[in-house]
Amino acid sequence: MYSLSDFDFELPPELIAQTPLSERSASRLLQVDGATLIDRRFADIVGLLNPGDLLVFNDTRVLKARFFGVKETGGKIEALVERVLDARTVHAQVRASKSPPPGTRIRLADAFDVTVGERFGEFFTLHFPSDVFELLEQYGSLPLPPYIEHEANAYDETRYQTVYAREPGAVAAPTAGLHFDQALLDQLSARGVQQAFVTLHVGAGTFQPVRVEDLSQHQMHSEWYTISQATVDAVRAAKAAGGRVIAVGTTSMRALESGSQSGRLEAGSADTRLFITPGYTFKTVDRLVTNFHLPKSTLLMLVSAFAGYDHIRAAYAHAIKQKYRFFSYGDAMLLTCNKANEG
Repeated sequence: MYSLSDFDFELPPELIAQTPLSERSASRLLQVDGATLIDRRFADIVGLLNPGDLLVFNDTRVLKARFFGVKETGGKIEALVERVLDARTVHAQVRASKSPPPGTRIRLADAFDVTVGERFGEFFTLHFPSDVFELLEQYGSLPLPPYIEHEANAYDETRYQTVYAREPGAVAAPTAGLHFDQALLDQLSARGVQQAFVTLHVGAGTFQPVRVEDLSQHQMHSEWYTISQATVDAVRAAKAAGGRVIAVGTTSMRALESGSQSGRLEAGSADTRLFITPGYTFKTVDRLVTNFHLPKSTLLMLVSAFAGYDHIRAAYAHAIKQKYRFFSYGDAMLLTCNKANEG
């Protein structure tokens, strides 16, 4: 049985990528197939997939979800929209010297006022004066991850989105998808590699470290996903023809596996709190494209469950030695499911 300390590692700070490469597909790719590690370029992925394989992408779009503002009393606040509930209502994290009670009016971006509603766990309900998505796009700023040390700029607004992002709702990018440019997608299509999409709106909880040594006590954050019947049909067709299902990113993985809890993938929309740790039996995904993850994170536990704990430890040690770039703007891995590791 694994505990939190089993997922810790020392990472030299200079390996945390602060900016993206100028060319998306120029990243490095570490192929992890059991104990075998092969250093590649990301563009090599075309030759590592077969005609009939199916890539499943997360088409969520990152919101300009961060705001700075002031309360009626003059106190400064920072708000991060976590989830859009309807056209004028959101759940948000609010940082302030004192928690604003219901009824408090807050001026955001020196442009418009929101009203604080009831608390929902760690989140505040905020009521916007008009369409949420329009106000976010016009006045919000892109919420880069906490380990990136610069404020989001116009370049980030392009590069911290996938080229296929279309469903607004995330507060963090599905970063494995950042390596794909249109030319690479076209090459994959020409090779006969199929493509399908799910939507999972990545929440800020993706960056939260696990704080309990006993993993069974961890309260997993909730994220909303949807899987279309077209994607279910594409998965079933690929499997029936002997193709492999490759999840692009842990968020695509989480959606696919959440939708497979009955034993086979089903279409639908739901909130998921699925927490994948070593011993989990994967039901749909055969391979995974993913970036390198934070120490003590649920995502590191997920990839350890998928590829094998010892294989991931070895891969991360190799990546550090070879100076791979880590986290959201960093390099990628291509993992194969290690069936022997499953419960």
